[in-house]
Amino acid sequence: MAAKIKKGDTVVVLAGKDKGRTGSVLQVMPKEDKVLVEGVNVHARHRKPDQANPQGGIDRKPAPLHISNVAIAQDGKATRVRFEERDGKKVRVAVKTGEVI
Repeated sequence: MAAKIKKGDTVVVLAGKDKGRTGSVLQVMPKEDKVLVEGVNVHARHRKPDQANPQGGIDRKPAPLHISNVAIAQDGKATRVRFEERDGKKVRVAVKTGEVI
């Protein structure tokens, strides 16, 4: 089945600690049904100083979210996506507005 959410899309989080926040999709992992969203679900990892990083410190990076917990954002609000054929091409269309994504 074709992916309804792709890299670079703006999405809104529907569930979890970051519910309501929006961000851009950095990576889609279709086999695991997960997505990485910029600035959302950020986890901190405390690092000891070592040869490569003598300062040590805290590494912050986004953790994957399940794809069912995000939706495409149109005008800052969540919308579902359907596929239509326009001008002989299969395109993604926002259900709420009818606009091509």
